[in-house]
Amino acid sequence: MTSQNIRQQFLDYFKEKGHQIVPSAPIVLKDDPTLMFSNSGMTQFKDYFLGYKEPKSSRIADTQKCLRVSGKHNDLDDVGRDTYHHTMFEMLGNWSFGDYFKKEAIQFAWELLTEVYKIPKENLYVTIFEGDASENLERDQEAFDFWKANISEDRIINGNKKDNFWEMGESGPCGPCSEIHVDLRTEEEKAAVSGLDLVNNDHPQVVEIWNLVFMEFNRKADGSLEKLPKKHVDTGMGFERLCMALQGKKSNYDTDVFTPLIAKVEELSGKKYTGILEDEKDIAIRVVVDHIRAVAFAIADGQLPSNGGAGYVIRRILRRGISYAYRFLGMKEAFLYELVAILKAEMGEFFPELVKQEKLVTEVIREEEVSFLKTIEHGLKRIDLVINETLSKNEKTLPGTAVFELYDTYGFPADLSRIIAEEKQLTVDEAGFEEEMNKQKQRSKKSSAQKVYDWVVLEEKAESFVGYDQTETETYITRYRKVENKDGEFYQIVLSKSPFYPEGGGQVGDKGILIPSYAEGFDISNPSVSSITDFSEIIEVLETRKENNLIVSLIKEMPKDAGAVFYAKVNESERKNTQANHEALRDVLGTHVEQKGSFVGPDYLRFDFSHFSKMDDEQLKIVEEKVNAKIKENIALQEFREIPITEAMEKGAMALFGEKYGDKVRMIQFGSSKELCGGTHVKHTGEIGHFKIQNESSTAAGIRRIDAISGDQSAAYFRNLETQLKEISSLLKSKDLTKSVEKLIGENSSLKSEIESLKKEKAKSETSNWANDFVQKEDKKLLVKKVSLDAGSVKDIVFQLKKDIPNSVIIIVSDAEGKPMITVGVSADLESKYHAGNIVKDLAKEIQGGGGGNPGFATAGGKNLEGIENACQKALSL
Repeated sequence: MTSQNIRQQFLDYFKEKGHQIVPSAPIVLKDDPTLMFSNSGMTQFKDYFLGYKEPKSSRIADTQKCLRVSGKHNDLDDVGRDTYHHTMFEMLGNWSFGDYFKKEAIQFAWELLTEVYKIPKENLYVTIFEGDASENLERDQEAFDFWKANISEDRIINGNKKDNFWEMGESGPCGPCSEIHVDLRTEEEKAAVSGLDLVNNDHPQVVEIWNLVFMEFNRKADGSLEKLPKKHVDTGMGFERLCMALQGKKSNYDTDVFTPLIAKVEELSGKKYTGILEDEKDIAIRVVVDHIRAVAFAIADGQLPSNGGAGYVIRRILRRGISYAYRFLGMKEAFLYELVAILKAEMGEFFPELVKQEKLVTEVIREEEVSFLKTIEHGLKRIDLVINETLSKNEKTLPGTAVFELYDTYGFPADLSRIIAEEKQLTVDEAGFEEEMNKQKQRSKKSSAQKVYDWVVLEEKAESFVGYDQTETETYITRYRKVENKDGEFYQIVLSKSPFYPEGGGQVGDKGILIPSYAEGFDISNPSVSSITDFSEIIEVLETRKENNLIVSLIKEMPKDAGAVFYAKVNESERKNTQANHEALRDVLGTHVEQKGSFVGPDYLRFDFSHFSKMDDEQLKIVEEKVNAKIKENIALQEFREIPITEAMEKGAMALFGEKYGDKVRMIQFGSSKELCGGTHVKHTGEIGHFKIQNESSTAAGIRRIDAISGDQSAAYFRNLETQLKEISSLLKSKDLTKSVEKLIGENSSLKSEIESLKKEKAKSETSNWANDFVQKEDKKLLVKKVSLDAGSVKDIVFQLKKDIPNSVIIIVSDAEGKPMITVGVSADLESKYHAGNIVKDLAKEIQGGGGGNPGFATAGGKNLEGIENACQKALSL
């Protein structure tokens, strides 16, 4: 049975049981502040469990892409070293939202495994929650009774809270769970040791394949549990492990989920995979085929490798794969990108994003590989310097700080540093490395740490967004909570009616004010800010975001009466500029290239798109002209709210890269341009005013970026240019600026040539004077001179003296332009005895600097001008 058959049978079974089959959500999360990636099948349904959204069906089934590489759920270190851990994996799941519960979930699982997949019943064990007195939670007797109808009692095992009480994170939906484990050992192995003793003991052939979670609690921020409004079922079955069981394999990597990828790696590397756990070559192949899946799916879902956040995680996974291939497979050239086509062929039918984004994924991985392989070469040179310095001191341990710098600054894997050190009979200062790593983690944790308290609900009522039609409205606070971060203490509030647009789709969230009805001088029936006599009552809205389907606005302090009626007012000038930028971005550029990211704010817009070469000035000019032509047409906005997504796509609407859409969407149309978008827009393109591109650059492999301005910012840009031109014209006393500047450049070039000639003449004069200043030092003549000449003049003098004075060492210490510099020259006949580079390194310590060179000539710069005298004295005593 192929992996494609296994996946399809699962979906078909639950479709027959009345479940709606839905596609996998993106592996990268953009609207959940608690997670970077989907780490379980239930992530996309969290709003349903919390009651924030109504599910499209009370019964759903799917296969969800998951990634576990950080935080509580982190499998990265185990990947490649065993048979069943992965970074990216598929989670087959069936869901009940207030419909069936334990009885049906258990019956479905047992029937599918034993009757459809025909796993022998004697190979299965189940676990149930044994209870936890500290949380006042009882043993799950109900689950035990239902299982007892299918499996003998001696195969039902009590499990503790760690194994049998499932929680997605520190807070959120949770509940007792029941795991199903399969014993894949031989009959002889089973006879020797009972499977009962191996369940949940990390045995590679006695593994958990399915977890049935009975979601009935919500973990609050204070750690307490409260009952959810409805009971739900959340199940997750490891697809890769299921394939191992059904295909009779001892390792996930021996299934057809991975064997096509492994075969390609064998072909490209010339190395044979044997499946041995401890073999470094086999570990490397497992790492490569696992990591390419994680990286490819992340890029296909919209997350490009970068130096921060989720992008940093993806880059680290990719670099881990590259470094394993480099070290153990001898792959010195980029090759992982060639695996994308194999991955698409194997999984593209179920995950069409791989087909659609194949070119982008391939190019991004290839360019990342090429770049990092250069880093490895650069890192090897740097670690050689560290090793040589360590050996020169007769030490046997590489400093942990140096190894961490290689890892953190240059992306050079720490385990590669360890291997190279071992080859030189050296060790790494692990304590020092860990200390630096912990410091970095603390810095990162401190900068991003945020304590979030539980919501205080003032009124249970559906909240709504009215910001498409209104920028101000009467409203009240339905709930609030306190948050604490590095900037202080704040409050998040949710309004019954919010005109504030929440950050999303690349557009920044609205700012504005809340005016309480009790503000002195304010009449809410006839609102006017100018009538207020006590402005201290006005509350500033600092930002607006969307979380779990709630529009959340941030304020510094809670009003003295949270239950009052308020008047919410958007900062219209910022909204107006943001809308102008939004439209310039979407209307024209979006129809010509495939968008890969954006930022839309009141001051500027940023547009990322797939392209593999720099746009020249003429191309940028054409784009500007096209945008401004559309602006002049003053095209009217056509808005379609709550349109079925299928209808929108049939109309030709553009879906944005990496965005997740529901069954009903909002479609925006300006002329022939149609797009799925939740952002705010101008009513006519003419409101944009003017569009100006300021910069075009590369932001990632295969991704270009345009920064531009429009509206008021564009007008201000041209006003500023006009002012600058007038000032320059006044300074040059000319209206023909081009001619005046050309004349100035010519005069400047002439003067520079004249100055260089004068410097050389002065150098010749100095050389003849200095020839008499040498002193005899044993077998050599030594000149130590303190001057204020520039570097070029000093170099000319030193080379002339080296030529004219045999058996000479020349040391010139300069303080030109207030910067200390040391120059050392050694005549050719002494180069075998004295090394200018070594001399200058020694002297540079006095000026807190560094440098180097060859045996005949070397220079060093420094920071400490006061050290010049010490350098001169040291030079005389060498």
